[in-house]
Amino acid sequence: MTNHNYDAILFVSFGGPEGHDDVMPFLENVLRGKNVPRERMLEVAEHYYHFDGVSPINRQNRKLITAVEASLRDAGCQLPIYWGNRNWHPLLTDTMQRMADDGIKKALAFVTSAFSSYSGCRQYREDLAAARAVVGEGAPQIDKIRAYYNHPGFIAATCERLAEALDAIPDEARSTAPILFTAHSIPLTMSATCRYVAQLEEACSLVATELGHENWKLVYQSRSGPPTQPWLEPDICDAIRELPAHNVQHLVVVPIGFVSDHMEVLFDLDTEAQQLCDELGIQMARAKTVGTHPQFVSGVCRLILERIHDTGAREAVGQAGASHDFCPVDCCLSGRPATPPKPTVAGQDAF
Repeated sequence: MTNHNYDAILFVSFGGPEGHDDVMPFLENVLRGKNVPRERMLEVAEHYYHFDGVSPINRQNRKLITAVEASLRDAGCQLPIYWGNRNWHPLLTDTMQRMADDGIKKALAFVTSAFSSYSGCRQYREDLAAARAVVGEGAPQIDKIRAYYNHPGFIAATCERLAEALDAIPDEARSTAPILFTAHSIPLTMSATCRYVAQLEEACSLVATELGHENWKLVYQSRSGPPTQPWLEPDICDAIRELPAHNVQHLVVVPIGFVSDHMEVLFDLDTEAQQLCDELGIQMARAKTVGTHPQFVSGVCRLILERIHDTGAREAVGQAGASHDFCPVDCCLSGRPATPPKPTVAGQDAF
């Protein structure tokens, strides 16, 4: 058994506005350097204003951190937990400075993204490296926890969330009602450089098989690129529009690609998809995200403890096995034209 001498845990997430005045600065952070028309940004801003400018993601992260902290204490782990976001307060650079000021030398990062893609894996490693560079000498070394899409804690929690949603379907339709598993769409050039689609398909299959439900499909949502750029399809609303031709009256939607509720869940699913189902006369039940489900909280703790103690055991269900602890150089490339490699940073290979 090896102990890597971690002296802190770092939760890393996307971030979200917590008031009307936060929305535009937040979106400017999200879209900085991206070729997104301002009209599209203003359109997305309206999604947030529909909810008074508040995304639930920060609130849910606070709840998850509190739950994981308690579970780790019960397991005898007393490491402090820090939290930094990519796009909104608490910003990762500010958190990294606070860790340095507190004397943290080496931390283990848990990212609230279960699947591997540029935006869900590599970009977070780049964010960590950039934050360390800003802080400079004294910034802690950061190791990132592996992708956990097939960890038994994540799968078990998703199964129970789906079972709860199925309970909302009438008994006579429950076994045949279609299930749409949904995840954030990404450009095809990005999906070609990672195992995002394969991981999603495996996770969906694991959940559906566990519940003995054969009528399911993986769909995507929330694409934001120009119409000329191919992204993963089918879009969830396009998939819903096809259902009346098959006499579908009941539907279950499972946001398997999202760990917690945020605007892509509240607006794209609970608002747009729900309104479309209402128009088509389809009863839609939306499964909750894993959030602070006890199985997921336990799984996060086990992911942390497996790296702290490094027993060699790595939990995973399905055929693919556990993902790598340290990402190779070509892991989850963006799909954009190549740029010169950066030096090795934060205990990871160069990216």
